[in-house]
Amino acid sequence: MAEFSVGEKDFLLDGRPVRLLSGALHYFRVHEEQWGHRLAMLRAMGLNCVETYVPWNLHEPSPGTYADPGALGRFLDAARAAGLWAIVRPGPYICAEWENGGLPHWLTGPLGRRVRTADEDFLGPVERWFARLLPQVVERQIDRGGPVLMVQIENEYGSWGSDAVYLRRIAALLRSLGVRVPLFTSDGPEDHMLTAGSVPGELATVNFGSGARGAFETLRQHRPSGPLMCMEFWCGWFDHWGEEHTARDPGEAAKALREILEAGASVNIYLAHGGTSAGGWAGANRSGSVQDGALEPTVTSYDYDAPIDEEGRPTAKFHAFRAVLAEYAAGAGQAEYAEQAAGAPLPGAPPVLGAPARTEPAGWVPLGTVCDALGGPEREGRVPPSFEELDVDRGLVRYRVRIPGPRRPYPLRAPGLRDRAVVYVDGVRAGVLSEDHDTLPEPVAGPAGVELWVESLGRVNYGPRLAESKGLTGGLLHERQYLHGVRARGLRLSSFVPVAVAGLAFGEAPRDRPAGLYRGSLTVPAPGDARLSLPGWGRGFAWVNGHCLGRYWWVGAQESLFVPGPVLREGANEVWVLELEEAGGEICLAAPGTAPCA
Repeated sequence: MAEFSVGEKDFLLDGRPVRLLSGALHYFRVHEEQWGHRLAMLRAMGLNCVETYVPWNLHEPSPGTYADPGALGRFLDAARAAGLWAIVRPGPYICAEWENGGLPHWLTGPLGRRVRTADEDFLGPVERWFARLLPQVVERQIDRGGPVLMVQIENEYGSWGSDAVYLRRIAALLRSLGVRVPLFTSDGPEDHMLTAGSVPGELATVNFGSGARGAFETLRQHRPSGPLMCMEFWCGWFDHWGEEHTARDPGEAAKALREILEAGASVNIYLAHGGTSAGGWAGANRSGSVQDGALEPTVTSYDYDAPIDEEGRPTAKFHAFRAVLAEYAAGAGQAEYAEQAAGAPLPGAPPVLGAPARTEPAGWVPLGTVCDALGGPEREGRVPPSFEELDVDRGLVRYRVRIPGPRRPYPLRAPGLRDRAVVYVDGVRAGVLSEDHDTLPEPVAGPAGVELWVESLGRVNYGPRLAESKGLTGGLLHERQYLHGVRARGLRLSSFVPVAVAGLAFGEAPRDRPAGLYRGSLTVPAPGDARLSLPGWGRGFAWVNGHCLGRYWWVGAQESLFVPGPVLREGANEVWVLELEEAGGEICLAAPGTAPCA
C-alpha cells in the first residue's frame, strides 16, 4: 500500500519526490495476448508508468449493452505485473484518432453539439457508463495495492469548449464513484486552452511535441505551483489516407525529450507504442487551422512513428529515448518496484510468420446479397436517414431511390455527403462521389433506379466537427429537385461474424471482380506476426479468422494490414475481404519487413 499525492513542486510517493516517466499504450489497440510483451518493452525503454485511454463506444456499442467491459481491469493488472504504475484517462471523450473521439454514435447522433456539456441528456449516459467502468480503476488505486496513480478529468477540454460546470461535474462524478488518487487535466500550452480546460484545485498538465521551456512557462502563468508534467509528448504523428507516411528524426525527438526532463518535469510519451486501430475504429480529422475543412480519414495503422513500432519492435527512436531516460531513472522514485526500469532487459521479440502464404479468392457474394443477409432492417422515408438513425457505427449504408420520368438528363447530386458513395444507375456503376465531388460526372435521365453505397471513412475525433452525422445528410438532388421515398439499409462491420458469414452462399467470382465479399484460405505452417497485402484491390475491409484487421485503401499511406500472431493458427486460415469498388487478384501474408507477394 502506498500514497501518491501532488506536492508544491513534485509528485510525492509516501512523501518522497518522484518523477513519472510514462508512456502511452492503448490496451484496445494491442491484442491482449501481446500486452505483456509491449509492457515489458516500456520497462526496457526506461519507463516506470503506462498511460491508457478508455474508448466508451468500444465498450458500450448500444445503450446498456456492454462489450468486454472488464478489459481495462485486466490491462491494469498486467501493468502491475510488469512493474509499472498506471495513469487512466477514461474520458468520456478521448480523441486518440479514434472513431468519434470515443463517444458512442447512439449518443452523438441525437445530441450533436450538446455533447461535452453539462446538458443532462449527455451527463446521464456518462454517469451510467462511469458507474460501470470506474470500479475497475477504484479497486486498483495505489492506496489499495494497485498501480493507478492518477485519473484524468475529460480530455483536452480547452480545445473544445468553456463549460466549467461540465468539468466540475465530471470531477465530482469521479470522486463520488470512489476515485481517491489525484485528478488532472491536460490541454495545449495556450492561454485559452488552459483557462477553459483546467479545474480549480486539480492538477493541470500540458501537451506538446517540442518547446518545453515555453510550454511550461505558459503553464506556470496559470499554475504557479505544483509538479510540471507533459501529459502528451508527441514524439511522432499519425497518418491520413492519401498522404505520405509521417516520420520524426529520432535524434531531434530525443533532444525534445531531454528538454522536458531538464526542466525537472515528468513526462508521458505519446505514443510509446501505438498499435493498430483494427475493426474499422480509426477516426478522422478536418483540415484547416480550426479543423473545419476537408475530411482527413486516419489510416488503420496507429504506428505513430513511435519508439516501439506497430509490431512491437524497438526502433532507432527507442534506443535514443532509452539513452536519455537512463540518465533520469535513478531519481524517478522507482524503488517501489523490484528493479530499475532503465536496467530492464529487452524482452524477446514475438514470433513472426514462419513462411509466406498467398491465395486467390475462392468464393464471392454480391454486395447487395451481403447487405440483405447481414444488414439491418430496410427503412423507407421521405428523406434519407443518417447512419446514426440506422444504428450504424462502422460500416456502410445502401440507399435506393427512383428518379421519376420521363424526364431529360439532369445532374444528380448528394450535397452534404459523408463520406464516400459508389453510385449505380439501373444496375450500372456510374461513379464515385465524395464531399468534394458530390455530383455524378454524367447527367441521369428518368425514369431510373439509383443505388448509392455510402461508407463512413471514420467519424471526426477532434475539433468543432465532432459529433457530426454520417450518410446522405443533405438529401439527394436531381437538378434542383429533392428525391423522396428513399429506402436505406445499414451494414455494420460488427455483423461480420463467422456464423453469419458461414450462412452466405458463396459462388465463383466474376472475371471483372466487382464489389462484394470475397473468401479465401491461407495455409500457415508456423503462426506468428504477419502483414496482409491486397495488391490491386481497391478499398474495403479484411478479416482473418473472424478478426477484423481494419480498412485497406489503394491511395496509401498504408500498404498492408498488421495481423497479430495470436489471430493465426497452424494450417488453414480463413480470409474475408469486403471490397467496395473493384477487387484485385492475390491475397498475400508475409512476415513484417518482408516483401509482400514476393
